Amino acid sequence: MAQVKRVSLADQAAEILLGRVKSGEWKLGERLPGETTLAPQLGVGRSTVREAIRQLAGRGVLDSRQGAGVFVIALDVSDEWDEVLRRADIVAVVEARIAIETEAAALAAERRTPADLSAIRRALALRDQQRDDPVQLVDADTAFHRAIVAAAHNPILTELFDGFTPRLRHAMIELLHIRKNHADDADHKVHADLLQAITERNAPDAVHESRAHLLKIKAALT
Repeated sequence: MAQVKRVSLADQAAEILLGRVKSGEWKLGERLPGETTLAPQLGVGRSTVREAIRQLAGRGVLDSRQGAGVFVIALDVSDEWDEVLRRADIVAVVEARIAIETEAAALAAERRTPADLSAIRRALALRDQQRDDPVQLVDADTAFHRAIVAAAHNPILTELFDGFTPRLRHAMIELLHIRKNHADDADHKVHADLLQAITERNAPDAVHESRAHLLKIKAALT
């Protein structure tokens, strides 16, 4: 039996279970073994098995029936359903970014120091250099927006952004796989305009540029 060995145990357990469903180990409508059986097979705890089952139930493969067990209701996940889930997760991330980053942009325009501006400019230049590599671009883009949040000089906003970064990184990499024109000149100009508004201490423009940029991303996903 395949076993889960690295990080993201529930995700890996879900993929292993999905693979076993696809291979025909359990037929359509058949009941899966209980958690006490699956956990040692996968090399994880029962709580991880429960989370993996919840994931596959959300993807329309399994159905957990109280008092009866877990049953196979589909033998695969459609590409269309996967795409819906990916987009929904990214939309949630973008909405959270709007809440955090528009306020940070306004405060950065009011409070930025010369050192803050230098950090934002360096981050923008690096971002421009990483257009051809989606993963490197996401990391550079995150550094750019993080520099703006830091320039707000609000430790709570910075803490929120830093705590959000792992989820943000994953979602934005997924986004770049969906959007094909993610690194064009228009995209770079939006970020340059945001920097300009902060440089000029123009808080309303900084909020407008930040919000418009993120709303455009959200609109492309819905």
